[in-house]
Amino acid sequence: MDNYEKIICERDGGWMTIWFNSPENRNALSRQLTTEFMSALKAIKDDKTIRGVTLRGKGGVFCAGGDLKGFFADQSGDDPKAGFKKMNREAGDLFDLVMGLPQVVVVYVQGAAIAGGLGLMCCADIIIVEKNAKFSLTETMIGIAPAQIAPIVVARTGLPIARRIMLTGARFLGEDTPDYNLSDYVVENEADYEAILKNLKKGIYQCAPGAIGLTKEILMATAHLDREGQKDFAAEKFADAITSDEGREGIASFVGKRKPSWAEDV
Repeated sequence: MDNYEKIICERDGGWMTIWFNSPENRNALSRQLTTEFMSALKAIKDDKTIRGVTLRGKGGVFCAGGDLKGFFADQSGDDPKAGFKKMNREAGDLFDLVMGLPQVVVVYVQGAAIAGGLGLMCCADIIIVEKNAKFSLTETMIGIAPAQIAPIVVARTGLPIARRIMLTGARFLGEDTPDYNLSDYVVENEADYEAILKNLKKGIYQCAPGAIGLTKEILMATAHLDREGQKDFAAEKFADAITSDEGREGIASFVGKRKPSWAEDV
């Protein structure tokens, strides 16, 4: 993780902060940034010593969405439509990787989260925004569609709100995001963010890492299964959890009235 240019990974004990490091284009999702970001996420995914991840942007901006100039520069072949289709599909893979991360994912938005940046924000488990940060889904205003992010935003906001903000080019501030179900916390500044994160960590560090990962799998799968499938999937994951070393340790700690091995005070 030391060889990246467009992202910076900072570890503090069991917590990893990933910074988007492309302030010259407001941390737009260029090919280089997304490639490095996916590489970092894949490395983090299997590291059970990392309990949580924060995503944020350098230069006082979270993410301005897709790098449109770069997109067109990349599609100079004989079949640009096929190229754009492949590129957009890969963006969907990136969003799935963020949502599927077994650790708790926090997004802290300063400055702005626009278009794909807003969609990426919605991939997180917990969203913290500054009250003056700016938000919008601008795709339809420039003749394109919020394609890969549409179902992700719908899952976060609900269909009526998603339709309103996608089809009107709505612009709003962080202080308005609770009205759109697009934040969990609204803060004045970074000090407030740090206080909230510290409090979140107190709970997260008491939870079993494997159980968090399995719970996220169940949550992500629920929307894609019928009721019988939901019951079968949940039963399988429950059995995986309770028969694991972690599950046995958790039951033993409960019976023995002691803290489990993974519990940390922070």
